[in-house]
Amino acid sequence: MQDSFDLRALRDIGLSHATVQAALAQHRPEGARLARVVEVQRDHLLVHDGDDTHAVVPSSALRTTLERERDTLVVGDWVWWRPAASDLDRGWALACLPARNRLTRRDPAGGRQGLVANIDIALVVMGLDHDFNLRRLDRFLVLAHSADARVVVVLTKADACADADAAIARVREHVGDARDDIVVLAVDARTPEAAQALAPWLVRGATLVTLGSSGAGKTTLANTLTGAGSTTHAVRSSDERGRHTTTVRTLRRTSGGACLIDTPGLRQLWLDVDAETLNGAFPEIGTLALQCRYRTCRHGQEPGCAVREQVPPARLVSFQKLLREANRESEDPFQRRRNVAAIKQRTRDNRARAVAGTRDEK
Repeated sequence: MQDSFDLRALRDIGLSHATVQAALAQHRPEGARLARVVEVQRDHLLVHDGDDTHAVVPSSALRTTLERERDTLVVGDWVWWRPAASDLDRGWALACLPARNRLTRRDPAGGRQGLVANIDIALVVMGLDHDFNLRRLDRFLVLAHSADARVVVVLTKADACADADAAIARVREHVGDARDDIVVLAVDARTPEAAQALAPWLVRGATLVTLGSSGAGKTTLANTLTGAGSTTHAVRSSDERGRHTTTVRTLRRTSGGACLIDTPGLRQLWLDVDAETLNGAFPEIGTLALQCRYRTCRHGQEPGCAVREQVPPARLVSFQKLLREANRESEDPFQRRRNVAAIKQRTRDNRARAVAGTRDEK
């Protein structure tokens, strides 16, 4: 493989041993080189080969494979690609290597949408303002757990918070001792101190992704970590206006050499997980459930429920809501449609009763 690309340079942009093994096991198209997807546009991809960025388009064979598997290429994927005959033309993405992990979500129609691939660390970003929401935080923690990624919760806008330490304590109390692997930091994302606080995770070759809602401060944090606006340390450069825009997911290099995938805010996050994965993200609930009086305890109003006695109410409510969603996703499409129709009918009936009650009062 060394005859066509620099393995050391590729490791600097996140090439792992597992990916190398996958590349060796996979048929390599003639004349193909290895590169990482750093941006996905409507009609082309940007890939980086460890030396430079190239614009490519998926070959017809790759498009057919992706359509058959109902999959898409996402930022962080590794692909075999072939340069174009002319520098003025786009190259070809010929095949995609199996991903170590993949973050996905469900769309409103129940379809699966890929977000990013091959990540090591998830920076779950939440602002210490109106964005502070522990139940929303649980969603992002489950998403990160589904990829077996390490988690750092970054509470931004610490400068505008009267007691950032109290906010950190609230998060720690909410996730509990069972998730002591989760690191929680409070920073002012605009300052160099934010980069210093995150330096232990920004090591060369590591891939991080920012996750959070719109307005949480993800782009501000990403710009601080990548030095945007001063010296450029990007795999994908900033745009012509001199600022990074998060209308698309983009992989860039941090000042310390790590790869950072900056993502647009996720207004709606419908999780693409099963009940087993969800239980793994709430390990204390599974452990305590063994102590419940009834094996079929649903942690509602049953007597002798160890979960209800020891898990904070907000966290239990969050778990139960996410579990209902996970169970819905396991239904077949016809059953899901029937359930949605039933919910809509109940909503219409409730509105009709409310209107009728108002008329009776008059």
